[in-house]
Order: sequence, then structure tokens, then C-alpha cells
Amino acid sequence: MSDIIDNEVAQRFEVTKDGHTAELTYRTDAGRLVLIHTGVPDELGGHGLAGELVKAAVRKAAAEGLTIIPLCPYAREWLQTHDDAVGDVEIDWIASS
Repeated sequence: MSDIIDNEVAQRFEVTKDGHTAELTYRTDAGRLVLIHTGVPDELGGHGLAGELVKAAVRKAAAEGLTIIPLCPYAREWLQTHDDAVGDVEIDWIASS
């Protein structure tokens, strides 16, 4: 989804629709992209935005050679069930458990 912005200053991927913002907060740490929290307002629910935010994180990790640490329960579950979308991106499941 091209509407997703990587707001590096706020350390979050975000998409705004109809005045509401969905987000996936993260931090980077020593070659790792730590996914902290996915939040989608009720008004934006049911449109697959949370998954699109995680896909944006995967793209960032791939482009920057980062290992994903999915602390966020939603991101963790999404990554486990969409391994086809992860490609060659390394995921550290142990650090996130």
C-alpha cells in the first residue's frame, strides 16, 4: 500500500484515512527492527491495514538488512502466518518470546 509512511522521527509506520491514523511503532537497535505495537482505530478496522503496516516493516528490514524482532503480538502472528511475504528477511523469534 503506497499510502503507508515510514515516519522515522516518530519511529512508526503510519497510514491516515478519513482523519484516523493506523500505526505500527518500532525502534531500531544494532541492526534490528523491533516491532513494538500495531494500532488500528475501530473506524479503520477490517481493511487489512495492520497487515499492510507489517509488510512495510518487512520491506524496510529487507532494504536496510535488518533482523526483525516482533514484540508486537499482532506482528508476530502475522509474520508466522505469512512466511511467503517475509522472503529472506531474518526474524529473531527467540528474542521476541
